[in-house]
Amino acid sequence: MTVLEAALRRDRLVLLAALALLFALSALYTISGVGMRMSALEMTSMASMRDMPGKAVPGAWSAAYAALVFLMWWVMMVAMMLPSVAPNVLLFAALVRRTRDAGRAGAMAGCFLAGYLLAWAGFALVAAAAQWALEAAGIVSATMMTLVDTLPGALVLIAAGIFQFTPLKGACLSHCRAPTQFLARHYRPGPVGAVRMGLHHGTYCVGCCWFLMALLFVGGVMNLYWIVGLTAFVALEKLTPAGAALSRIAGAGLVAWGVWVILSGL
Repeated sequence: MTVLEAALRRDRLVLLAALALLFALSALYTISGVGMRMSALEMTSMASMRDMPGKAVPGAWSAAYAALVFLMWWVMMVAMMLPSVAPNVLLFAALVRRTRDAGRAGAMAGCFLAGYLLAWAGFALVAAAAQWALEAAGIVSATMMTLVDTLPGALVLIAAGIFQFTPLKGACLSHCRAPTQFLARHYRPGPVGAVRMGLHHGTYCVGCCWFLMALLFVGGVMNLYWIVGLTAFVALEKLTPAGAALSRIAGAGLVAWGVWVILSGL
C-alpha cells in the first residue's frame, strides 16, 4: 500500500468514525428525551394509549420548551437521516480529494453535512410549529405527542400514501437516488460551496421524506418503533435498486391502512 492509499484509507475511517459518533449522540439524545415530559422509552412503552391526562396545558409552551421541541425534532431527524446520507457524504469527500481542495476533504465533507442538516433544521422548525398548533387545537396530545383520534390519523396515512405517487415525490426521490449526478453537476469549490451543496441536496431530501416524517404524529412523535421503521424504510428507498418500487408499494399500503382504519371505526 502506498503512502497516498494509506492516507486516503485513514481519512475515510476518520470520516466514518465522525459520522458514527454523530449518529450515536443524536440517537441517545432522542431516546433519552432530554428536557421533554417523557423519554422516548416511556412513550414507546405506552404507545397503545392515544391520550392520557397530565398537568401540561395543551399549547401552553414556554420559549424554553418550544426550543426543546425544535431540538427534539432536529436531533431526531439527524439520527434518522444519517444512515441514508452517509454514503453521499463519503462520495462527496472522494470527489473533493480529486480537486484542489484535496488537503481539506474531511472539513469539506463536514461542511456538506452541515448544509444538509441545516435543511432538516428548517423542517424541524416547521414540524415544531405544527405540533404546537395541533396541540393547541386539541388534535395532538400534549403528553403522548400523537393524534388523539383515529380519524385524523387515518387521513394522514391516506395522504402520505397518495404523496408517494406524486411527481414531487418522484422527482425528489430520483435526485436522492442519483448522488453522483448531483455532485458532478453542482460541485462548488470551497467550504461555502460545500455548505450550499449540502443545503441543496438536503432540500430535495426534505421534499422526498417530509410526509413520511409526518407519520410520526400517527404513531407517536417519540415512538421508537416508528422512528426505527421509518429510518430503515428511508434508507431502503434511497439506497437499494428496488427503492422506487418500494416507494410505490409503501404508498399503496399506507392508503389501504388508512381506509381500513376508517372502515373499522364505522
